Parts: sequence; C-alpha cells; structure tokens
Amino acid sequence: MKMDERKQKILKAIVQDYIATAEPVGSRTISKKFKLGVSPATIRNEMADLEEMGLIEQPHTSAGRVPSDSGYRYYVDSLLDPFLFLNEEDKKNINQEIATRLNEIQEVIEYTGKLISQVTSLTSLVMGPKSRHSVLEKLHFLPYESGKAIMVIVKENGTVENDIVEIGEDTTSEELQMLANIFNHKMGGTRVQDLKKGLINEIYSELSRKRRMIDGMMGILERVFEDKDEESLERVYLGGTLNMLNQPEFRDLNKVKNLFTVFQENTKLIELLSHDQQGLNITIGSENPEKVFKDCSVISATYHINGKQIGSIGVLGPTRMDYGKAITIVDYMTKSLTEMLTSRYRRGQT
Repeated sequence: MKMDERKQKILKAIVQDYIATAEPVGSRTISKKFKLGVSPATIRNEMADLEEMGLIEQPHTSAGRVPSDSGYRYYVDSLLDPFLFLNEEDKKNINQEIATRLNEIQEVIEYTGKLISQVTSLTSLVMGPKSRHSVLEKLHFLPYESGKAIMVIVKENGTVENDIVEIGEDTTSEELQMLANIFNHKMGGTRVQDLKKGLINEIYSELSRKRRMIDGMMGILERVFEDKDEESLERVYLGGTLNMLNQPEFRDLNKVKNLFTVFQENTKLIELLSHDQQGLNITIGSENPEKVFKDCSVISATYHINGKQIGSIGVLGPTRMDYGKAITIVDYMTKSLTEMLTSRYRRGQT
C-alpha cells in the first residue's frame, strides 16, 4: 500500500497530537485540530489504511488510535520538522556554561545531564571518558616557587590534571623543559599502567641527576591515571530519573520498579548508549536491547576530541516523547562539547 502525502499528513497529526496529550487520537480530533481539508470519514478511511500498514494501532479500551513503534520510526525518519528549538541566546548560554567547566570533565558531565533533563523533562544519560583507556598525551611544567613546579598533565581523553612536584633548588627552566620533552617523547600515547621498567630506566639514564624528582613525578602520574574502582572504568551518569514518574506510560508501579532497577545496572545503561553509528542514534520501543525499555525511546550521540570518541550523551523517555526537542538538545550538546574540547586539546598542543 502506497504511503501518499495525505497519509503522511494524517500520521504526522496522530503522532503530534498523541505526544502532546497522551490520549488516543480519533478522526474528529484530527479534522478539528489540523485543518487537513478532508472530512472525518476520509480521515477514518486513511487511518484504517495506516493501521493495516502497521503504523498506528488501537488500544484495547479506546476507539482512537496511537502510533506504533513503526509509526514513530516513520515519523522520525521521514516527517519530523527541521529542528528550530534552540535560539542563539540558548546556544550562547550553554556554551558559556560548558566553557567555565572544561577543566573538570566531571563538572561538564553533571551540567550536561542536568541541562538535558531540564529541557526535555526526560531522563538524561551521559557517559564520560573511559579512565581505563586514558593515556598521557602531554605534560609540561609551570613555575611555582623556589624548588617546586606545577606539573600539568594532559590526558588523551581531554581531561587535565595538575600537581606540585619537588624539583630541587638548582633545577633550571631549561632542564624542566628538557625533562618534559623526554617524558613526552618516551611516554606520549602510553597508559601509565602499561609502562615497562625498561622505559623508566631509559628516562633515569638520560636524567641520572634528577632521579629523585622523576620518582616524585611517576608517583603523581600513577595516582592521576589510577583506576580507582571498577565502576569508574566506564560509567553512565543519570539525570532527571524522577521525570519518568510524570509520564502517563509509567503510572504502573511494577513497570516503574523494573525501570528503576535497571537504572542501577551500569552495564545495561552502557548498552543503551553503545553503537557504531556516527552522529545521532535513535532506538524506538522494541528496537532497544532490553525488554524493560520496550515502551521507551533512546536518542544518543557521541562526542569526540580531535576525532577520537571519548563519551556519549543520550536521553531516555517514553516512545511518546517530543522527538524534535530531544534530538535538538542532544545533537547540539554533543557538537558543542566536541568543538570546545577539541579546541582546548589543540591549544594544548601548541
């Protein structure tokens, strides 16, 4: 059966009205609200065709119709209007908030999750950089006081750490630069946990007079790159979980209990955000890997530093979510984070 323009308009009207009201949609409602220029009888006939095509379905207790998972999929792929939700003022405020937090990736994650859940009234999911894959990108020194310097450590995932290191009264700025150059050459792109004893000995031999200072630096590096616990290796941060309770679809306490139980299972949340596809990824209802999410949709995208993926951002809500709003905020946040983190990374390379 052909999906002509009139059927598309009627399906779009059903989806939009159901998103707004959470009530099954009838032909008279469409005729009154959407001014399609056809009679309720014609709309009924077209709805019968849409139902036969599997794009809408009839709840047991209602004469109206609701979109099916396939109907939502068609709407998202073919009928969704261009995203105009964020104006320039919104974007400016978001960018300023992210910029003030860039030196602490944990704060960026928390702010991102909070903003997405507030804007969409849904549940946000943010997966940050994977600490077990963190490698040293670059280190350098800043003068501090006599006998001490600030060691600035830049990880490949974009996070920056710093600590004070004892350098001795007689260490010159030229020697510090030489030390940084040797460390960057020998250790750049390597996980500190993977360093071989021979590599450390190479550094010792090149800077034999500075062995005590090197030991102090290695202690700092090992602490900075330490995997503190199993959860920190790869963790999804949730925001706005209670927003799910405001959705009519989740008035069933058993359904809510099952959902909140899964919220405690980090590996299942990782599965929701894990996909090979670049750009936005949208899974609707039964497309989700876990049965508990069969009434939910997930919109996610990855963010990068200098072309390397370091994390994911997503939003979880009922299949009846406002897709335009959710897609817009997830898309903008990932692109904004990617741009600012990459810019900071590249400045650090100069």
